[in-house]
Amino acid sequence: MYPEDLKYTKEHEWIRVNDATVRVGITSYAQEALGDIVFVTLPAVGERVQAGQPFGEVESTKSVSDVYAPVSGEVIARNEVLDSTPELVNSDPYGEGWLVELAVDDTSATVSLLDAAAYAQHVKA
Repeated sequence: MYPEDLKYTKEHEWIRVNDATVRVGITSYAQEALGDIVFVTLPAVGERVQAGQPFGEVESTKSVSDVYAPVSGEVIARNEVLDSTPELVNSDPYGEGWLVELAVDDTSATVSLLDAAAYAQHVKA
């Protein structure tokens, strides 16, 4: 249900680690809970994000939810496609619906995140 090659937060974000960079998105669980996503607000390239702090918003037909940084770092890419097609977060949350890429300050910070099995247990609870 949740890709094994990703790490997860209790706030329902995922990261895909690639050396000193990570790609960040929200989980299928989060996008299902939100409903139809109609707008995504993301930080600009070059902005810094702090682990555990909001860095953007996802707006759905139901609500507006903050997206939290799983790790600290600098935004090196943002998914510009979401400006015109935010529904990609619903249809492909682990692929084309990614949000940002970060150059990570401390790669060891990813170790404390949940693996797929632990995240599955978290959403069950």
